[in-house]
Amino acid sequence: MRAAQPRPGAGAGRAGGSAWPGPSLCAMSLPLEGRVALVTGVSRRRGIGYAVAARLAQMGASLFVHHWSPHDADQPWGADPVEDVLAGLRDQLRGGARLGDAALDLADQGAPQRLVEQAGDELGHLDVLVCNQAQSGDDGPLDEVEPTQLERHWRVDALATILLTQAFAAQHDGRDGGRVVWMTSGQGQGPMSHQLGYAAAKAMLAGLTLSVADDLAGRAILLNTVNPGPVNTGYLDDAPPALAAAFPQGRLGEPEDPARLIGWLVSDEGRWVVGQVLSSEGGFRR
Repeated sequence: MRAAQPRPGAGAGRAGGSAWPGPSLCAMSLPLEGRVALVTGVSRRRGIGYAVAARLAQMGASLFVHHWSPHDADQPWGADPVEDVLAGLRDQLRGGARLGDAALDLADQGAPQRLVEQAGDELGHLDVLVCNQAQSGDDGPLDEVEPTQLERHWRVDALATILLTQAFAAQHDGRDGGRVVWMTSGQGQGPMSHQLGYAAAKAMLAGLTLSVADDLAGRAILLNTVNPGPVNTGYLDDAPPALAAAFPQGRLGEPEDPARLIGWLVSDEGRWVVGQVLSSEGGFRR
């Protein structure tokens, strides 16, 4: 892995007292300038991972994005051409920020560690890790879910996240700005009876947040977990109007909604928030 490079603009924040995020990220200083972010699960332009990566790029970060298109190709929404995903993110980069990527099935043994190593070899020291990858579908209720389904969700949703975090922490050199964001779901807010594999894995991450955050905080790494709530990444295009009416603002969640929260958490503005499981649900009424 390449030697750590000095981080220009470290600690740069936004001057003034107007409300975040202000009129335009382009119009202000770049709060993540000189930092490198690894974001997993960036395979679709309508996905949360893409929105998060784009947000961090707009904030000045260099990006290393992970994708695994075979997973999306098996889903009803299908996969996007990787070249289009990367081209869209390249347009969001600011200044001298760079973009790298890797295709890996994070269920494979050793894949999380290889991903962190590859990102570091290409872009240098990693400052930010956002574990957005998830297994979709291949699930069921208690009387139908198979052991192989539970295993797949465990390996992709939970185990890979823990191992990514472990590898990220091992390469972190103690500089300010170390951030990790995990993604959970709404399993703690209401039943997810037909998604036991997914709910179990995501519940594990929520339950581990405080313990792992306590471990990492002494190494200048702040961990928080985000529950984005129902976000229309394409799978809710045909949702009944009653679902949108369950939100006080009368609309479904959009990928940019959790992306704004994550951008704030990994910036210097979020430096006093650690070990929290934060719901970004727009007041969703279950």
